[in-house]
Amino acid sequence: MRELSYRDALNEALHEEMTRDPRVFVLGEDVGRYGGVLQVTRGLLDKFGEKRVRDTPISEAGIMGLAVGAAMTGMRPVAEIMYIDFSALAMDQIVNQAAKAHYMFGGKTRVPLVMRTQGGGGRGNAAQHSQSLEMWYVHVPGLIVVQPSTPYDAKGLLKSAIRDDNPVIFIEHKLLYNTAGPVPEGEYLIPIGVADVKRLGNHVTIVATSRMVLFALEAAETLAEQGIQAEVIDPRTLKPLDLATIVQSVEKTGRLVVVNEGALTGGFTAEVAARVQRAAFDWLDAPIMQVATEDVPLPYNGRLEFEAIPSVQDIVLAARGALYWNAG
Repeated sequence: MRELSYRDALNEALHEEMTRDPRVFVLGEDVGRYGGVLQVTRGLLDKFGEKRVRDTPISEAGIMGLAVGAAMTGMRPVAEIMYIDFSALAMDQIVNQAAKAHYMFGGKTRVPLVMRTQGGGGRGNAAQHSQSLEMWYVHVPGLIVVQPSTPYDAKGLLKSAIRDDNPVIFIEHKLLYNTAGPVPEGEYLIPIGVADVKRLGNHVTIVATSRMVLFALEAAETLAEQGIQAEVIDPRTLKPLDLATIVQSVEKTGRLVVVNEGALTGGFTAEVAARVQRAAFDWLDAPIMQVATEDVPLPYNGRLEFEAIPSVQDIVLAARGALYWNAG
């Protein structure tokens, strides 16, 4: 099977969906002639023209307001917000309009839009350009939240997101764009709300999201050298969450580590821990371990940033703690 980069897989998904459905169009800052700040939209302008590839002013509120209106009147916009940090400037359009229109109009309208954005740290982009804010949107009824970790998942989930009749927050990671992996040449879709077991194991379950999936898989290799077989699960969709797949794994392993690059307090790790504790209490043989970013603004300094964000070693230690938590 051929290999594509995460960036190229997303680009291919956009090309295919815009070819398939003339209602799909792209808008955002520098998405046209420049090809997107991270080159995900390159080639679209030449192929589809300025009516369907719209360079916008530097106004997140304007981008998302336009996208909401277009979606409600029959189009299927894919709006790029350069950094998830900047989506705060469009919170009213996303949270109060896109997420609620279908409900407030009694199902007489729908908002089939995708907000593509990227988050996460590790590149020295400092406190205003490195946040993992996915839980802001997981908290909002009416929004779907997707975080693919591989090129295969990125393409299949973006195509599904574009075809979905609900607003989808599609969050990429800035340090995944150059990663590569197998991607089939034929069309395929990955259903929203279905987790993927990235690695089988029977001693401890590790649930990880986005770039942390790669860290979890690396940690699993280290644990295997120590005689510990970790099962790694990528939810892929944070909302709706495939709790059944996670619980099924915990029933087998009896132990759970949850890893997410968002801040610890009120984060994804706490949400998963609470829901698994309620659904699988009788199978848990140890406290659920959480691995998340420290509750600090992310530093620009590389060493300090590394200390704040979860590492492979943090996951290894958490898994060992789940297995030997009562050891002296």
